[in-house]
Amino acid sequence: MRTLRTILLPILVSVAVMMAALKLEARTPDFTALDSVMRRAVADSVFPGASIAVLYRGKTVYHKAFGRLTYNQASAPVDTTTIYDAASLTKAVVTTSIAMQLVERDSLDLRAPVAKYLPGFACNGKERVTIEQLMRHTSGLRAHAFYAKTCRTPGEVFHAIEQDSLLCKPGSQTEYSDLNFILLGRIVEQITGQSLYANFHARFAAPLGMNSMLFNPPPALQPRIAPTAPDAAWPLATPRPLVNDQNAALLGGAAGHAGLFTTTGDLEKMVRMLMNGGELNGKRSIAASTVRRFLRKTEWPRAIGWDMVTTGKSSAGTRFSPTSWGHLGYTGTSIWVDPEKDLAVILLSNRVWPTEENIKIRKFRPLLHDTVVECVEEIAK
Repeated sequence: MRTLRTILLPILVSVAVMMAALKLEARTPDFTALDSVMRRAVADSVFPGASIAVLYRGKTVYHKAFGRLTYNQASAPVDTTTIYDAASLTKAVVTTSIAMQLVERDSLDLRAPVAKYLPGFACNGKERVTIEQLMRHTSGLRAHAFYAKTCRTPGEVFHAIEQDSLLCKPGSQTEYSDLNFILLGRIVEQITGQSLYANFHARFAAPLGMNSMLFNPPPALQPRIAPTAPDAAWPLATPRPLVNDQNAALLGGAAGHAGLFTTTGDLEKMVRMLMNGGELNGKRSIAASTVRRFLRKTEWPRAIGWDMVTTGKSSAGTRFSPTSWGHLGYTGTSIWVDPEKDLAVILLSNRVWPTEENIKIRKFRPLLHDTVVECVEEIAK
C-alpha cells in the first residue's frame, strides 16, 4: 500500500498542478479598469478617438475602439476597422521587417558602411557610418530637418542627407533620427529595385492578410481614416499626400520613416508574427534567429529598428519587463511587447487632431500600459 501511495502521489500532484494551470489559462482578464482609462482619455481630450488591442498568451483578449474621428459630435464613431496614420511605427513595422528579410538572405549587411549602398553618403565624416548604426540611431545624424522648405523632389532630399554633417562620432551616442530611416528606405529600394510599399506588400501585407495596412490610401478608404493635423504650411505647388509627416509627403507618401496607414487588427497580425519568432498561422516570414538578433537587449538603449524599455520614465510604464520592445508614432500610435509576460499592447489614435500641440498622450501612455499589466496580472492572484 505504501508503494502504491508513493507511485500515485506524484501523479496526483502533477494532475492538480496541470488542472490549476489550465483553469488559470482559461480565465479572461477583467478589463473594466482599462475601459475606464480609455473613456477618460477621450473625455480629457488626450485624443478624439482610439483603437486598442491587447494580446496575451497567444490570444487577443481585448480589442475595442473609443471616441470619434474628431471632437465634433457629428463625426463618425471610431471602430476597430478605423485606419490611422501610424507615423514612425513605419520605421519598425515596415522598414525594419524588410531589413530582417534582406539580412537573412545576405542582401543587406548590418556591419557594412552606408556608403556601400549609397556612395554619395561617403563625405563629411560619414564614410564609416554603418547600416546597424542607422537602425540603432547611433549614426550621429541630426534628429530631423524640414526638407519641404528647401527641397522639391525626393532626389533632392536624399542628396541633402548625403551631404549633411554629423553631430557626433558614429557609435558614440544615441540620437533618434528620421534621417536614419529615410536613408534605410532608400537603401531597400536600391537593393531590391522595388518601391518600399511594393516590398512590404509582397513580403508581409499580402501573405499575412493585412488588407488595411498600406501607404497612400485611395479615396475610397477616406471615410475610414482618422484625420491628423491640418497642414496649412505645405510649401509646394504639387498635391500633398495624405500622410501627416511633411518629409514623407515630399517623398511621395511612402518613406522609410513614415507613411504607413493601418488598423489595430492588421498590426495585431504583424506583432503576433514577431512575438511568435517570425511565423504566423504556419507561414514563416522571418527566421526566428533573425527576430532574436534584432530584438535582443544589449548595452544600447535601442534594439535594431525597435526601441527597448529604459529605466526611469518610459512610455511603456513601470510594469513591463526589461526585455520589452516597442515603438512610438508621432500621431499618437504605439506598440509595446513584453516577451516575458507574453503580452502586447497596440494603440492607434490621432492625438494630433486638430493640433500637434496636444501632448497629453505623454502622461497617458505609461498609465495605459500599467493598467493593462494590472488587468492581466489579476488573473494570477
